[in-house]
Amino acid sequence: MNYDSLIPITGIIQNISQTPNDCCHQFITVRTPNGINHFVVSPDTIVIGNTRLRPRMPIAAFYDASLPVPLIFPPQYQAQLLAPLRGNETVMLNFFQRNLTAADNSLRLNLDRSTEISTVNGQPYPCSPGNQYLLVYYSATTRSIPPQTTPRKIIVLCQGT
Repeated sequence: MNYDSLIPITGIIQNISQTPNDCCHQFITVRTPNGINHFVVSPDTIVIGNTRLRPRMPIAAFYDASLPVPLIFPPQYQAQLLAPLRGNETVMLNFFQRNLTAADNSLRLNLDRSTEISTVNGQPYPCSPGNQYLLVYYSATTRSIPPQTTPRKIIVLCQGT
């Protein structure tokens, strides 16, 4: 998967429904401050933590901006990755260099003993998470440049070879 082209839409799940004649796909409706977005959830969609999706759940839904999208309103995207959120939590997907600074210099990570680091399938990640694509869950940042945070959880998106 090309993580560079994934774009997040963060909001609250309003509705979940089955697709007609296909029990393996679902539609989820996500309300954001900018309106409603629809996502198709397929068997290939990665749901972090294998969490069961529910209405009123805060979520970041990532879609691939390089794929065609039907010109309908509200927009309908193919969900590539779904990241359930807690309260005021934020999630970022980016390539983080060896020093744990995002490639675009938008965030620097300060790891703590309480930071949970795992792979996308929930297995512990015992190595340094630098030089990888990371899905980072965090709440607050400093006002420095780049902003710094101590994340609650990091998901290492290991690249297959």
